[in-house]
Amino acid sequence: MPDAPASAIPLSTTPPLRELWGYARPHRRRVIFAGSFSLANKLCDVAPELLIGAAVDVVAKGSDSFVGGLFGVEDKFKQLTILVIITVLIWFAESATEYVAIVIWRNLAQTVEHEARMDAYAHVQTLEMSYFEDRTSGGLMTVLNDDVNQLERFLDLGPHKLIITAANVVFVGLVFLVVSPLLALLAFLPIPIIVAGSLWYQTRLEPRYAKVRASAGEISDTLTNGIGGMATIKAFSGEDREVKRVDGDSQAYREANREAIQFSTAFNPLIRMAVLAGFTMTLLMGGRAALRGDLAIGVFSMLVYMTQRLLWPLTALGETLDLYQRAMASCRRIFGLLAVQPKILPGTQDLALPVKGAVRFDNVRFAYSASGNEVLKGLSLDVPAGETHAIVGATGSGKSTVVKLLLRLYEPTAGHITLDGQPIGDLTFSSLRGATGFVAQDVFLFHGTVRENLTYGRPGATDDEVRRATTLAEAAEFVDAMPDGYDSVVGERGQKLSGGQRQRLTLARAILRDPAVLVLDEATSAVDNETEAAIQRSLAKVSAGRTAIVIAHRLSTVRHAHRIHVMEAGQVTEAGTHEELVDLGGLYAALWRVQTGEGTIS
Repeated sequence: MPDAPASAIPLSTTPPLRELWGYARPHRRRVIFAGSFSLANKLCDVAPELLIGAAVDVVAKGSDSFVGGLFGVEDKFKQLTILVIITVLIWFAESATEYVAIVIWRNLAQTVEHEARMDAYAHVQTLEMSYFEDRTSGGLMTVLNDDVNQLERFLDLGPHKLIITAANVVFVGLVFLVVSPLLALLAFLPIPIIVAGSLWYQTRLEPRYAKVRASAGEISDTLTNGIGGMATIKAFSGEDREVKRVDGDSQAYREANREAIQFSTAFNPLIRMAVLAGFTMTLLMGGRAALRGDLAIGVFSMLVYMTQRLLWPLTALGETLDLYQRAMASCRRIFGLLAVQPKILPGTQDLALPVKGAVRFDNVRFAYSASGNEVLKGLSLDVPAGETHAIVGATGSGKSTVVKLLLRLYEPTAGHITLDGQPIGDLTFSSLRGATGFVAQDVFLFHGTVRENLTYGRPGATDDEVRRATTLAEAAEFVDAMPDGYDSVVGERGQKLSGGQRQRLTLARAILRDPAVLVLDEATSAVDNETEAAIQRSLAKVSAGRTAIVIAHRLSTVRHAHRIHVMEAGQVTEAGTHEELVDLGGLYAALWRVQTGEGTIS
């Protein structure tokens, strides 16, 4: 198989069944308990064949039958009555053990499915942002949902079927060996062929189901992008193109499944031929021994039924094997994801209280990839506690990268960043990010109510605190006008709100957290003049007494900042107040003239 692209979900190289057994370590007692009932169920399932032979023996021998001698009963009808009672008890026991075994197995499957999904999702939360930039959300969704579900489908009844199949071979084999070693050899002759065929099929099915899971990830990517970009699709009349795109991926998924289905389905007919060979040999050779008088009629009847009981369940092995291979392909993806180690780990220290909010970058360098160009080239800036500092510059100058490094969404390749004099790499994530309130340019609201979105960073906030935050962000008026006020649902990504309303709510969310450092990344770049003016007024109110770092494209937003840092090509080339920078006549002055309509950048 060709190497997977770097953006693909990594596959575990450990044998998946061994890894799954290790993962299920906390539940091994339940596995053994369920397996014991599966064994008991198969023992009860095999017993009726023995009783059939005993019944035939009663009819043929009367008082000399095995049952008559065992219970000391000569009357044939009484012997048959005893067999009926035993049969009823065994059937009740078979039903009870099957019920218990299946209930335990299915509940265990649900438990492992839940734990695998939660462990994988919790692990994804620990990974750095660069990991998600190299992977598609649809691919990750396939692992967290489809692959975990596929694992559950096998665990639901797969182990139970495998145990009873193996137990069936052992129990029936012991009966055959006791009665007739020759017939045991003939009846068991097809089993090595079936086992060898099963192993051969496993090796051939594995790459086919790996291809199926990869195709499932691709179609999930396409569907996720299509639904997420519905407005753009409609705006550019792309509906037909998107349908064709999904059709192509769906056809590829169907073809991958078709190849696997054709291969796996051929397994059952081959097993039936092996079963036929074993059954006819028992019927022929056992019947000949019975005709010669070397084998009792009751024993011959039992062996005929036993042969079918031995070999016929093996025909279901193909279906179980199919589920197994699908599950193992999914396991490789699930455990491959779990094996990914986060590159950015939290520190062990907490910020000293009260947090003042002094931020310092000292000769920081950064590139998004080892082979990529540096975005920051020796950046140094000092933001004293309680001051509002702005960072401005042309697109691509590295402004937003500064924020990402401060929040430790990425790690600098060189240099140091401190908060209140403590290196941020030494701080726990909860301490570092708990001291900051972040308002991004790309506004994100969860599907839920206004209140749920506002209190996301501070779940225990009171109604009065929520109201104060929305008032400071100048969002209270439009929230009150909504049908259900703070209990109004905003829709996925806040699609029921205007861009300005979403921006004000994210600002209120950051304010509600009452952070020591307030960070705004291009918060006014996509809003109208009214919203920009409202955000400026809010910023003036909420930044009093706290550190504020404002990444801005519109210079009017930050003209009153204590200090403005002008970035160009990953470095601070100018710094000062608005008046100082205008008088300097450099890049900032040129940008200011353009935005005020007084000139152009040469």
